[in-house]
Amino acid sequence: MHSDHDTIVILDFGSQYTQLIARRIRELHVFSVILPAESSLQDILTHHPKGLILSGGPASITQTHAPKLNNKIFKLGIPILGICYGMQLIAHHYGGTVKPTPKREFGRADLLINDTQDLFKGIKTKKSFPVWMSHGDSVEKLPAGFQEIGHTPHAPIAAMRKSKSTEHVYGIQFHPEVSHTQHGSTILKNFACHICQCKPTWTMGSFIDQAIADIRHTVGKDKVICALSGGVDSAVAAVLVHRAIGSQLTCLFIDNGLMRKDEVAQLQTTFDSAYHMPVRIADHSSTFITALGRTTNPERKRKIIGRHFIKVFEYEAAFLGTVNFLVQGTLYPDVIESLSVNGPSATIKTHHNVGGLPKRMKFKLIEPFRELFKDEVRQLGLELGLPEHIIWRQPFPGPGLAIRILGSITSERLTILRNADAIVREEIEHAGLSRSIWQFFAVLLPIQTVGVMGDQRTYEFVVAIRAITSTDGMTADWAEIPHSVLAKISNRIINEVQGINRVVYDISSKPPATIEWE
Repeated sequence: MHSDHDTIVILDFGSQYTQLIARRIRELHVFSVILPAESSLQDILTHHPKGLILSGGPASITQTHAPKLNNKIFKLGIPILGICYGMQLIAHHYGGTVKPTPKREFGRADLLINDTQDLFKGIKTKKSFPVWMSHGDSVEKLPAGFQEIGHTPHAPIAAMRKSKSTEHVYGIQFHPEVSHTQHGSTILKNFACHICQCKPTWTMGSFIDQAIADIRHTVGKDKVICALSGGVDSAVAAVLVHRAIGSQLTCLFIDNGLMRKDEVAQLQTTFDSAYHMPVRIADHSSTFITALGRTTNPERKRKIIGRHFIKVFEYEAAFLGTVNFLVQGTLYPDVIESLSVNGPSATIKTHHNVGGLPKRMKFKLIEPFRELFKDEVRQLGLELGLPEHIIWRQPFPGPGLAIRILGSITSERLTILRNADAIVREEIEHAGLSRSIWQFFAVLLPIQTVGVMGDQRTYEFVVAIRAITSTDGMTADWAEIPHSVLAKISNRIINEVQGINRVVYDISSKPPATIEWE
């Protein structure tokens, strides 16, 4: 997407946090674009960058085949900020020494800075502050012409700067983009707005205008269908694309039999009252359940569902004539967890609408939010005028309850989980907690435990409650739900849902856990 705004180009070396950098920059109303680390100089210059950020990554600069970049970028005369691996790359390029550190740092560290001229402008130097580290290598010896401007107990050179006033090259060993780093937003603002002198002119309004222009250019006069799930991502995508091409778009909702209790009926009501655009609802629940069979492997589940979705869409699209494009509300966390898209990042899990798609399919994809986060899509939806009950609908995975039932999928287990999950949602909403918790749901475990009900021994399933707080889905903490609410949820589930005799609460953060259990 080309933009006339001042731009920061982020070169991605495979960090799981790369999109967070872009997000933090966009919060400053400065346009940012992510490019693969191996991008040519010509590709980089196409965006007319006012500054470059080199991301972190899982590699070690000491490895033989460590990712490198075009050394000509250091001759562009624009400011450069290296984060984690990016800092080590800068140090290596300029002749410094990078070695494995005797004591690796993963997680919180306390940074003490000794310079507030530019990158750390506005931050007090007398006290240390927490930063988020993730490295096994560190800069042992500064390159000639650089100075150390920050350190931690285990990283004597945790921040550095080229000392020539005419060359603005910086390196920081920690991640300013994550919420765990205090003053991280200030550091990125100092780089983008003060050092690079970017003007804050990028807004959601400008994103909408550019996206509409891109969609019209891509689609032309062809017909388009939208994979509408009822969730906020696909809903906002549908409205945006409809604004761009009008009646060329038909929204298609597939009932895969893996939705929550009463959800299909509720979504049909919502479609009729809120969207005012053609929506085709097709019940293919039995075919999805049959396709899953006795599959227990979560990756297989996701891939089966993703491929079957495409088959169903192709079947339903045939009733609409020739359709060349499929709209999906894919978000960046889906992409970065599924594929190594912009760099050598690891695959965490396959999302049904990303890595689960078949290599060959009839549709070309339109994914306007492929590099946006959930909260940004909500902001975009408000800008487009969608009602709040849609904007704030809780995230729900495309594979639905298939990845919240650990083990094989059966009608009995779906019924048990639907009923338990409905109670979780009812009680959290009644307690007034639904807006403060990012996601809350029940998970059915593939184990049975002994219990006592009515003086009789039972041997029934266990349900886990998962509730997390987050702003972007990339990191998350478990929600501290009041004990009285948890007690009521547990009591109701055990009393009202046949087949469950034990309820547990998940207190795992992301990372190391993921939001979903599968």
